[in-house]
Amino acid sequence: MTGTVLTTRRVDAYHALTVVAPGIAERFRPGHFVSVSVGGPGTSMVTRRALAVHDVKPDYGGTVEFVVAVRGPGTAWLADRRARDTLDLVGPLGRPFPLPRDPVNCVLVGGEYGSATLFALADALQRRHCRVDFVLGAAAADRVFGALRARRVGETTTLTTEDGSLGLRGRVADVLPGVVTDVHADVIYACGPMAMLREVTAVGIDFDIPVQVAVEEAMACGIGVCMTCVLPVIGDDGVTRMVRACADGPVFRGERVRFEDVGTIPFDALGAPGGGGSARHVT
Repeated sequence: MTGTVLTTRRVDAYHALTVVAPGIAERFRPGHFVSVSVGGPGTSMVTRRALAVHDVKPDYGGTVEFVVAVRGPGTAWLADRRARDTLDLVGPLGRPFPLPRDPVNCVLVGGEYGSATLFALADALQRRHCRVDFVLGAAAADRVFGALRARRVGETTTLTTEDGSLGLRGRVADVLPGVVTDVHADVIYACGPMAMLREVTAVGIDFDIPVQVAVEEAMACGIGVCMTCVLPVIGDDGVTRMVRACADGPVFRGERVRFEDVGTIPFDALGAPGGGGSARHVT
């Protein structure tokens, strides 16, 4: 659909755009993302940009806010949009976060602007009477997104920065075990860089509690066609498959993602060239 930019604002190192997009707002669930065309109708930038949804509101028929980190010409173009500009949007896309049936204690872990996707999740969890605690981190203070909102929403909020400019010095995985213990966490939800998700998943495994991760993989089409966002994930049958983060995710059970093999095709993946997976596929 075509969405009209309602407002833009700078949030530390990031840009937040609120777009009137009632069709997307109506169907949105926490964990969904939006695929946005960049560069305008005459651009040479063919691929879209996948952006996590930060907030959805009923205003103006339905608005969607997403957060942009400038990393290249496409995201720079998005950051330059102003009110009344129009955007070509596809969404909501992907598989959202699963929500618990009963009230449980939830720790929400965000890295950099990955934390943007956690706030709609927090609202949904609290509507189910779940306890919500936040752990947010980044390299420096201006890269931590949503610290003030987390403090308003969560029972507790723990902040970390690698340079010590905000909160505790270190990474989220350094403080997460203490938070899990203190709040008697039943589940961890996380979104952020892949290295962070790997460390957070390891904490969940140590405590024998489930971890739901929204992975950050480069998604060119956002609908499962181009295969640029594949990663190795272990299925319910114990077999590793190369799955599409955009269509089969972006939310996965953390212990099922083979983080150490992301960016490769493991030899034992189903259909892997010359590997054990290929042999299983033939038989």
